Amino acid sequence: MTRCPWSESNEWNAAYHDAEWGTPVHDDIRHFEFLVLEAAQAGLSWLTILKRRDGYRKAYRGFDPRRVARFTSRDVQRLLGDPGIIRNRLKIESSVNNAKRFLEVQEELGSFDAYLWKWTGGKPVVNHWTTQKQIPPRTELSDAISKDLKARGFSFVGSTIIYSHLQAVGVVNDHLVSCFRWKEVQKGTRRRASSSAR
Repeated sequence: MTRCPWSESNEWNAAYHDAEWGTPVHDDIRHFEFLVLEAAQAGLSWLTILKRRDGYRKAYRGFDPRRVARFTSRDVQRLLGDPGIIRNRLKIESSVNNAKRFLEVQEELGSFDAYLWKWTGGKPVVNHWTTQKQIPPRTELSDAISKDLKARGFSFVGSTIIYSHLQAVGVVNDHLVSCFRWKEVQKGTRRRASSSAR
């Protein structure tokens, strides 16, 4: 079974790659989860975030944007003392701000999912990379979405972070063509995560 090379460095990445990465997402809770997690990753490895994912889920009330949007300065202090997440004040305050902006997008368009997928006409961008080096850190698409989100008041939504988000939720299929998941995600198939990623 051939995987994307980045996923073979440890069991956490492998389980995430096999079960989730690149599978089209159409659920606002999961979109908000990845907005929080991708921003938290800035300057860190994805493995660092994966190992804290359960901690984030608890700290962020199941990634419910309505609940996070109501977080107060007391909640921010609580999160700064939570060893289960990355305790960075700017990232934490950004996540609360982004929850409020997320709700505004939902109010305007019905869902964040509708907002994100409209950029590609509702269909994934299927790339045909043969090596990991070919995969860009950002594209014109992520540039445009990043610019629009910033104009809407979101923070920690630079083009590189947004491109990672697009990859994670399947708006972009950046599995290598040799990877067994390249075809699976085009069918919208999610696999069950192995116990090592829980």
